[in-house]
Amino acid sequence: MALNDAQIRAIRATNRPIKKADGKGLYIEVAPNGSKLWRLKFRIGGKEKRLALGAYPEVSLAEARKRRDAARAMIEQGIDPTIERKREKAAAKVSAHDSFERIAEEYIEKMEKEARAPATVAKARWFLSLLKPAIGTMPVSEVDPQMLLAAFRKLEAKGNYETAKKCRSFASRVFRYAVATGRAKDDPAALLKGALIVAKARHYAAILEPAKLGELLRAIDGYTGGPVTRLALQIAPHVFVRPGELRHAEWSEIDLADGVWRIPEGKMKARRPHALPLSKQVVALFTELRALTGPRGFAFPAMHTSRRPMSENTINAAFRRMGFDKDEVSAHGLRATASTLLNESGLWNPDAVERALAHGDSNAVRGAYHRGQYWDERVRMAQWWSDYLDKVRIGGDVISFRAPLSM
Repeated sequence: MALNDAQIRAIRATNRPIKKADGKGLYIEVAPNGSKLWRLKFRIGGKEKRLALGAYPEVSLAEARKRRDAARAMIEQGIDPTIERKREKAAAKVSAHDSFERIAEEYIEKMEKEARAPATVAKARWFLSLLKPAIGTMPVSEVDPQMLLAAFRKLEAKGNYETAKKCRSFASRVFRYAVATGRAKDDPAALLKGALIVAKARHYAAILEPAKLGELLRAIDGYTGGPVTRLALQIAPHVFVRPGELRHAEWSEIDLADGVWRIPEGKMKARRPHALPLSKQVVALFTELRALTGPRGFAFPAMHTSRRPMSENTINAAFRRMGFDKDEVSAHGLRATASTLLNESGLWNPDAVERALAHGDSNAVRGAYHRGQYWDERVRMAQWWSDYLDKVRIGGDVISFRAPLSM
């Protein structure tokens, strides 16, 4: 039964709290000291919660009902008013120097000073843009796991499971940086590591059959789009670098006289410099490209400006234009093609193949040793691989695989 003011005024305190319901979850609680507080009982996410709506008579019966109705409207939209209350309070006293957004920007600036790859920095800014609406203005020390989980759940609701996972990882790095710099005491994102949906692993589409590979190479030679894109398509199968490493290549890194492409550590996923021996075929292709885009700047510039590299979608879009489905081949999948066929040939030490792919080594000393030890073999392997691609492109005899070399 709904309350009225006379009934509320008539309630006398006892040695135990007294609760009187008004309706729709609203009730007034009279404490032993005589204070009368409005509360709203509600359920969200299968959990029962309480929300304080103010003290009577400062908050009248009519005002308490208005606040109840506003809170219920939020609940119907899936918004927890208790979390929203925390966010509002935190935003009211936020300092420009300790908000999550400010700390995250500071952390990203640190990444830039450490010469992290441009693509890595760009992804960090994207993750921040996804988190800003939920926690951007909050003091980094007051963000709790429930607030973060609510932000990640919105991404999961759209099916973006991998994005939610990577956002959590980025947020965790920001919180650890905040702890290290004295702006926070813990990392709430770390507590959510097992709470997010794990996306099913997806492998990059790759061609692993020599005959199909030959079909792709012939299609690339016949590509009728821009000449820079065609040359990127022709070079990519030979060097099997990551797509970002290819499109960010600069002429200052490519030594055509010695046949070496030296990629600085800031552009590498493993954060170590990487050198690629270039076959005669690749040197010839780069020489043709240099006449179009050299001798300075990006080797594969964007179509409308030389100040930016080729778009990350250019190569995959060209594959689709040539009639190859996304489940058949991808720019990144060319690395899997090379890795599989080189290993199956049995002609090369698996560690040499790993070094060519710039895969990391868990043992830093062993990794440094291997990078030096296998250079001569990698030079021979690069030329052999280009010769092999020429054979499958013209439909010639392909290698007969044999047992791998003993280690």
